[in-house]
Amino acid sequence: MDPENKHPETGSAASCILLDTACGPLRGLDNGRCREFRGLRFARAERFAYAEPVEHWEGVYDATSFGPGCPQNRAVHEHLEHPTRRFYKREYREGLEFTYDEDCLNLNIYAPYNAKNAPVLLYFYGGGFDSGLNWESPFDGSALAERGVIAVFANYRVGVLGYLTHADVKARYGREGNFGLDDQLTALRWVKAHIGDFGGDPEMLTLMGQSAGAMSIQYLCVNPANAGLFRRVVMLSGAGKFPKIGLPRPAEQTREYWAQFLETAGCRSLEELKAAPLSLLFDTVEKMRSLRKDNTCCTMPVIDGVLIPDRVDKLIRAPLPVDTLIGYTNADMFAPIMAWIGNRYGRKMNAFVYFFDLDAPGDDNRAFHSSDLHYVFGTLDRSWRPYGERDREASSQMLAYLANFARSGNPSGPALPEWKQAGHRLRTRVLRIGPEGTKMGRAAYGKLLRNFLRRRDPV
Repeated sequence: MDPENKHPETGSAASCILLDTACGPLRGLDNGRCREFRGLRFARAERFAYAEPVEHWEGVYDATSFGPGCPQNRAVHEHLEHPTRRFYKREYREGLEFTYDEDCLNLNIYAPYNAKNAPVLLYFYGGGFDSGLNWESPFDGSALAERGVIAVFANYRVGVLGYLTHADVKARYGREGNFGLDDQLTALRWVKAHIGDFGGDPEMLTLMGQSAGAMSIQYLCVNPANAGLFRRVVMLSGAGKFPKIGLPRPAEQTREYWAQFLETAGCRSLEELKAAPLSLLFDTVEKMRSLRKDNTCCTMPVIDGVLIPDRVDKLIRAPLPVDTLIGYTNADMFAPIMAWIGNRYGRKMNAFVYFFDLDAPGDDNRAFHSSDLHYVFGTLDRSWRPYGERDREASSQMLAYLANFARSGNPSGPALPEWKQAGHRLRTRVLRIGPEGTKMGRAAYGKLLRNFLRRRDPV
């Protein structure tokens, strides 16, 4: 946590501010760049139950410290993490002291001074649906707030706490699984209902996510029930229809996995698992990884008939007609596939697509999966990497593009290289962000394939 309320980049002390909201008075921070509200609870949820939004609090809510993240296996069994996961610890978590608690449904808001009807961007982190939280080192909305955009970063449940399926859950709620996806929708509805108190325009709402966060937004985009909740989407390294193996399964098909999970945990019922200590849940996660090879497929969103009402490969034929921006990197996870599905969906939506071809300095992992996050949020100084002049220029451009897109649906603007839409022809037009500059071009599939075969991506 950050008990001294210092700004993570400047290190300077932030002063407290008060804000009256429909939910009650709120204490936040003036961090010297914008108004910042940390750890603001938007909902509560019992274990294996769906979230209930928070609409009121007693007294002055203290939003001056970051809130806890969802308990996750990496926090309990960090010594057992796969070596590649330690790469991401150094990249995004080293030096930060996180706390974890099941009461984790909170968000951080960065709002411009004197904001009035400002565009709003709501961000969902990645992490393979089994890890992540909303204040890892790239996630600071101050630079966007300086450009007139309210930036919101939401926590949601992951792993066993986010995606268990069980007949008892179905009997109680008429659906099962997707607790994490439901948290995201609850956060979206809360932001839409309350962002006006922070100077935001609820009708100018952009959803943004990377990796699993982008995939989550894709699921929101293919559900007709979500029409009108948001106007624009930004999906980084996770847009489009994944191959069949990566698509959500019917919830009932994952119950056998969770039945074995209960048996392995020594629990005779879901009620016993609800009451079990968290350590037992995550010890069981480790055991299941040694027992089965389908852990990933069974611990992610499922077709539940509500949040994901049907097969995604069917629903994606008629997505919501929202403004769309898509990005992928030159050494992305399954780089050629990520580019192919992103370009294909980009053509369908006539989206704005970027190919991030700027290798991260400091090692030989090139533009690895998620390497664009520090650029797009303007947080290069929070990384250990020796970024140079071109990196800072690219970051400034990406921030301006993102702010313009949130404001108007078109990322282009004065003093920026023109960014054209993908078009509907087979050869997708993309904005190529590379070492020589930023300009329209094509995805370099040869390079994407070479990087994939060399396994430059540390994931």
